[in-house]
Amino acid sequence: MELQNGRPADCSGRLDKEIRVYDLLDSLGIEYQRVDHEAAFTMEVCREIDIALNATICKNLFLCNRQKTSFYLLMMPGDKPFKTKDLSQQIGSARLSFADETHMEEYLDITPGAVSVMGLMNDKENAVRLLVDEDVTKGEYIGCHPCVNTASIRLKTKDLFEKILPAMRHDMTVVKL
Repeated sequence: MELQNGRPADCSGRLDKEIRVYDLLDSLGIEYQRVDHEAAFTMEVCREIDIALNATICKNLFLCNRQKTSFYLLMMPGDKPFKTKDLSQQIGSARLSFADETHMEEYLDITPGAVSVMGLMNDKENAVRLLVDEDVTKGEYIGCHPCVNTASIRLKTKDLFEKILPAMRHDMTVVKL
C-alpha cells in the first residue's frame, strides 16, 4: 500500500461515487492522501490501512430507530465497544439497530463495507444525522473510504468538521461512548 497525494491520475474503472468524493474535496481545496487496496471488509484489514494512512480510521455504523423513520451515521474509534443503550439515551432515540442495505444505498449511495462520512454528500435531504464519538474529534487526521471500500483517504480532522461537513450541509452531534 502506497500513500498517494490526491485523486488517482487515471480514474478509469473507478465508480462515479468515488470520483464525486475526489471532485468535492478538490472543489473545496482540501488536501488529502489516498491509498488503494483490496476490499476492506474487516477492522483487521482496516488496521493495515490505518498504518499506511497514519490516521484514525473510524468504525462507521449506519443505524436507525425501530420504526425506520430516523437514520444515523455513527463515527467511532474502531477499537471502542458499541453499546446501543448508551447511544440511545444520549440522542433520545429508543431501540437503535443497524439499518438495512436498501436505506444505506437510498440515502448515502453506499453499500455495506464502504460506509463512510463521505456518503453524506449524497444525502441531499439531510435524512441521516451524523453522530461522532468525542474521541474521533481529537486526532489530527481521519481516515475514511471515498464511498467505496477499495480505497481509503486521509484528511485533516479539522477540514472534515469545519469545511467538508458544512459544504455537505450536514451538522454533527458529538456523543460519548
